[in-house]
Amino acid sequence: MTQHSIVASPPPPLARTPKIQALPGTTDTHFHIFGPTAKYPLSPARMYDPALSPISEYRAMADTIGIERMVVVQASVYGTDNSCLLDSIARLGLKRTRGVAVVDQSITMDELNRMDRAGVRGIRFNAITGRTPIEWLPRLAKMIEPLGWHIQLWINSGRLLEIGSILNDLSLRIVLDHMGHFPMQDGVEGSEFKNILRLLENDRFWIKLVGYRLSKLAPNFADLSAPAKALIAAAPERCIWGTDWPHIFLEDKPMPNTTDLFELANSWMSKTDVQRIFVDNPARLYSFE
Repeated sequence: MTQHSIVASPPPPLARTPKIQALPGTTDTHFHIFGPTAKYPLSPARMYDPALSPISEYRAMADTIGIERMVVVQASVYGTDNSCLLDSIARLGLKRTRGVAVVDQSITMDELNRMDRAGVRGIRFNAITGRTPIEWLPRLAKMIEPLGWHIQLWINSGRLLEIGSILNDLSLRIVLDHMGHFPMQDGVEGSEFKNILRLLENDRFWIKLVGYRLSKLAPNFADLSAPAKALIAAAPERCIWGTDWPHIFLEDKPMPNTTDLFELANSWMSKTDVQRIFVDNPARLYSFE
């Protein structure tokens, strides 16, 4: 990856007070923190340059929306250096913060145990903007399973079809990033979306209702309604939600307002589902009290 191919990501707009009041315990299960590069160097293999997105700005957004619990996800620009992730968990507070790390096959159980004590509850395989080979999955899954962690997969839904045999051999929980990253043009009747629904029949599979990147109808994202409701109907007890703040690497897509995404997600859900998806499900998956 050459320097000329790296995309610059702009900062997100300020959140506004939502029209819908967030429930106590509302959890953002997917966001990133980007600190100063002098302290947290960026990977030379990165695909984008993130805007500085510090904890203070995340807290301001979370407080505006009413987010009380949070899960920091390791971004691909840091590779397997989880320093920013671990520092962010500590600064936001272990009582209300968890993390999802990125590791490679050199990781040791001692290091994993230290991460567990620091609040990490899963490892991410990023096959979209990252460099985490799916072939590492079986070995790393075996290492983290005793910790009660899960695998988080960001992978194209076509590739998800291809690795079915690998996933079938795993016994730990698997969280699908970004609604399973299915092709929106094929819709809910497409074979790749139907495969996601099939996976959700197994109670090991969870899914993040973070789909604005897939939408062809920004800024109202109306085309997400049908797939989101289908996913919720399939596994309401295993759907979770995240802001995806600060909305990096959008390529040619418009920058969303995080409050709009919160209100959009609410529009997909019944009152019972709001409680489950924003509060109860993430509390169970990430072991919040």
